Amino acid sequence: MNDWSSEWFAPAKINLFLHVIGRRADGYHLLQTVFRFLDVGDRIRCEPRQDGRIVLATPLPGVTDENHLAVRAAQALRAAASMTASAAAALGVTLHVDKRLPLGGGLGGGSSDAATTLIALNHLWRTSLDRPQLKRIALTLGADVPIFIHGHTAFAEGVGDLFTDVMPPPAWYLVLVPPVAVPTAQIFAASDLRHDTPAMAASAWHSGTGRNDLEAVAAALYPEVARHLDWLRAWGDARMSGSGGCCFVAFDTAAAAYAAHAALPPSMQGFVASGIDQHPLALI
Repeated sequence: MNDWSSEWFAPAKINLFLHVIGRRADGYHLLQTVFRFLDVGDRIRCEPRQDGRIVLATPLPGVTDENHLAVRAAQALRAAASMTASAAAALGVTLHVDKRLPLGGGLGGGSSDAATTLIALNHLWRTSLDRPQLKRIALTLGADVPIFIHGHTAFAEGVGDLFTDVMPPPAWYLVLVPPVAVPTAQIFAASDLRHDTPAMAASAWHSGTGRNDLEAVAAALYPEVARHLDWLRAWGDARMSGSGGCCFVAFDTAAAAYAAHAALPPSMQGFVASGIDQHPLALI
């Protein structure tokens, strides 16, 4: 990972549970969740520029370049680094994002792209910001971005910025991808979203604990999410990830996960992935 020819991995995440335990005066919801990375994800390549521009070579349908999280991450890093590394921060970059994760799927694709961009450009631009500094930048980009900088499976609290590392058992997941993009803002704005799940101590969490408080709202608004969850429940404790619409069920072995995948009806799409407990770029 020492040169500009490197390809940088941006892994998916799933939420093993997600509780809404309150709401702050500023409208932010207080959450508790466990984030776990998967061994599938997007890939990013950075091409150096000397003209100071940040250019996206791979536009995303329905998302302007200015609102693309990888572009925003590059801009935020450059702005933060200009105080200590003005020469490096003057450089530009062309970003190539090989998008493999679905939009609006609750797998953290855009957030992971943003975090990987921060990690990659911090290294390539030699801006030398430490992880706490990168995490502060990440939080300005979105609540799910800091976990990818944190780099380990973790029990998360607050607005997604307080982490306690946990180690769930090895698992393989069958992840289903309903043909819908679920807007996070719509789910959190729903009038029937509950905000009163009792808080849990991180030490009390174990694999299988909790539920996804957003699931009922998303399933009511998007029948395809409900249909996919219903099919998965024949195989175990199926849950939606994040604000949806992707949903998953865990298996103890890869063989069992692939057997369930082989049974998918033609009207459903999905994939098998293993859980990973350290981000592939955690040591960069």
